Amino acid sequence: MDNVRNFLRGVMDLAMVVIPLSVVLGIIFGPAVPFIGADVIDNISALVSDLGGSGLVGIITLGILYALFRR
Repeated sequence: MDNVRNFLRGVMDLAMVVIPLSVVLGIIFGPAVPFIGADVIDNISALVSDLGGSGLVGIITLGILYALFRR
């Protein structure tokens, strides 16, 4: 169980570096960053919009994500 927890913690740490980097690259180079392959800013905006439109489920999901990122 500790191996799985450490692996997931490593993945989350990597995501906490890659996501802001891809947002910055999307701002600098525009929506079609060649080595990212997707419009990161639009995807994040769509995710926030979907969570906001979900009501209570969106609030619960945000709480869970906040708890995961806070660890």
